[in-house]
Amino acid sequence: MPELPEVERARRIIETVVLGRTIDKVWCDTTDDIVFAGVSGRTVARTLKGRQVLAIKRRGKQLWFELDERPWPLFHLGMTGQFVTPQAGPLRLVSSAKDLKHAWPPRFLKIRLWLSDGGELAMTNARRLGRIRLQEDPESEAPISKLGFDPLYNMPTRADFSAKLMRRKGVLKAVLLDQGFAAGVGNWIADEVLYQAGVDPRRRGTSLSDAEAGRIHAKLRAVIRRACEVDADKDRLPRSWLFHDRWGKAENATTSRGDPIEHVSIAGRTTAWVPSRQK
Repeated sequence: MPELPEVERARRIIETVVLGRTIDKVWCDTTDDIVFAGVSGRTVARTLKGRQVLAIKRRGKQLWFELDERPWPLFHLGMTGQFVTPQAGPLRLVSSAKDLKHAWPPRFLKIRLWLSDGGELAMTNARRLGRIRLQEDPESEAPISKLGFDPLYNMPTRADFSAKLMRRKGVLKAVLLDQGFAAGVGNWIADEVLYQAGVDPRRRGTSLSDAEAGRIHAKLRAVIRRACEVDADKDRLPRSWLFHDRWGKAENATTSRGDPIEHVSIAGRTTAWVPSRQK
């Protein structure tokens, strides 16, 4: 599933195409009553047509357009969703061993916009786990109102983060995956942060020292920033990261330093960790 860096890349792609433009024409998949959540594709198309796009916002894995009139569209990519343009090819997914293929118009199309300057934008969703909603004020409505802090946009101070984390009784992997705690953190990011911080993912927040919580804070901020700096391109992430060697649950997997990687299930998710480095 796309995580924060991939959704931030999507936001940047959208911004280059639609910001300040007027939406001249809209096509929606009117047969899909799953991706279009609580609203028909026809209503979305009618609502967006003729509107000017004033801003593209994101919190965690949620994206929305601020238009010159409300309601505004809110998007969630789900497992396989992506935004593409005729020029911008598919994301080299950080969270997948496979790259998505590019074609125009793309397969699994859910919504397509034509802009006043001739540009186009489309959202696809192959497995129909994404969502498109219309909301009057997305930031004050669910699901965004229930999200925790965004590690790129409003990372808490070290002291605030540590205090909050050290009160949590759950295992650390589950805490980091909790979108009500940190919006946008998914499976690979949680594993990477705990690996770089040298902390066992099975430990509980209440077991942490202040120094350990501080390391998790620093690494969460650093991992998110670095992944966003490279536009979530997996080939541009540092080779020393656990990310490159964590996939596939290979029995003899090791890090770039030669440390054995173990795969266990924590909070229902496959977790890659390095016992010799994480205590």
